Amino acid sequence: MQKIWKNINAGIPQKSIEELNLLLTSKTKQTLNKFLLPMSISILVCIALIIYLTITSLNRQDDLIYIINNLTLGLITTIALFSGMISWYKLQNNRYNQPLKEWLEVRIHLLSKWLTGKQSKLYVLLIPILYTLTVLSIHVYFENKTFIEVLNTKESIIGLVVGTLIGLFVSYFAVRKIRKYQMLKLEFLNDLYGRLNNAR
Repeated sequence: MQKIWKNINAGIPQKSIEELNLLLTSKTKQTLNKFLLPMSISILVCIALIIYLTITSLNRQDDLIYIINNLTLGLITTIALFSGMISWYKLQNNRYNQPLKEWLEVRIHLLSKWLTGKQSKLYVLLIPILYTLTVLSIHVYFENKTFIEVLNTKESIIGLVVGTLIGLFVSYFAVRKIRKYQMLKLEFLNDLYGRLNNAR
């Protein structure tokens, strides 16, 4: 155990087994918090978007296409919200007297599934759909025109196309940076788990 901590942070003086266990637990939780923070932000964004969609839909009840756009976006957002809340709950830091190695193994499995599993590339498809529906909802609402009127306006179409292309580039770039950072943190957790296995 002492060898493991020395490899992680050589600047820490020699500690007892109990102290080292607490330090390793703290280090692990700090790393997991790097995953929990983006999830928390995503949950808040989903809630805010659902509230916005509800208010704007009520104010545009006579625009059927706008309502359909908002309902579609709202459904996807609601699914994402529940998925995010479940993920956040599963990744929580509560150990309930569970050994660090077993507790860490479960969370590594969850993170590996999210970052490298079958659905890990789902964002490639979802980003353009969500972005387009969101931009249309906001643009149409604040243009104070019907959905059809906005789509029949040349300036609006050009603005939507250019804005969407730029927005998608920024979105993909940001997501790739975040995922790259999370993969590095997952590698750290895998390395720590390997050291814990070798120490037993």
